[in-house]
Amino acid sequence: MNLEDIFSILPEKIEREVKRISDYNNLQEIRIKVNKPLIIQIGKKEIISNYIATKEDLKKTFNVMSGYSIYSVEDELRQGYITIKGGHRVGICGDCVLEENKIKTIKNISSLNIRICKEVTGCSNSIMKKIVYGNTVLNTIIISPPNCGKTTLLRDITRNISYGINSIQFRGKKVCVIDERSEIGACLNGVNQMDIGIRTDILDNCPKSIGIMMAIRSMAPEVIICDEIGTYDDIKSILTAVNCGVKLITTIHGFGIEDLNSRDVFKDAIKNNVFERAIVLSGRSGVGTVEYIYDFYTKERERGL
Repeated sequence: MNLEDIFSILPEKIEREVKRISDYNNLQEIRIKVNKPLIIQIGKKEIISNYIATKEDLKKTFNVMSGYSIYSVEDELRQGYITIKGGHRVGICGDCVLEENKIKTIKNISSLNIRICKEVTGCSNSIMKKIVYGNTVLNTIIISPPNCGKTTLLRDITRNISYGINSIQFRGKKVCVIDERSEIGACLNGVNQMDIGIRTDILDNCPKSIGIMMAIRSMAPEVIICDEIGTYDDIKSILTAVNCGVKLITTIHGFGIEDLNSRDVFKDAIKNNVFERAIVLSGRSGVGTVEYIYDFYTKERERGL
């Protein structure tokens, strides 16, 4: 993993602190808070540094990652993050400035959470034969607790569907990604930083309920992919897409198929038999552990591959 895009935004003292850690190449997060110790996440290990971050450290980091122009990142800032080169996301906290009950910007920044974006090419290879049938994509939902690799898996599924898979004679499909939080393609200035395939179009920073309808009307996708559905508007748009013959791959936060069945917001999707497969993840044996694959028609669970 190349961390130069991360180190390029950090003050020299913080960069040195990170590089002191022997296995810093497994970096997952760097949390920088004013007048608090630097917190570094390496895999499942949390390291609390002796270095105390200063307000100047945060100011320098923010200035570099925004190109010294707060106006150039205003749209992202309203949502509490900035995406930097390499697809890495920096979460931001501070004083929220409101305008007409909406966040206009964030000032007096007090903490930054730098989340390292990892592209694990091939991590979905073993499950692809479970979510495609012949040359058809099965409507699939990935159910996963936070930080268990669902977006990484979703990204690689996108890549496989878009390129096609010769080993199982699966032809590549036209894909549209609705990337509301800029996590799947990790776009910078509208260009995805991650490999999501040659037949993939992406609507970045776009609400799912709006983007799904835009994609259907304008891009003629065979497959729509989006992350973290959870509102009634999301479900309404998904039902429209499925009724138009478009296939769907999406995700939700949860711990099993029971979480999907117990939430009122998903009742229409279940009633209309939208989903055909569910992939349930955990962190039991490391990030991205496939606990089981669920078949909505047979109600059978196949243990992780």
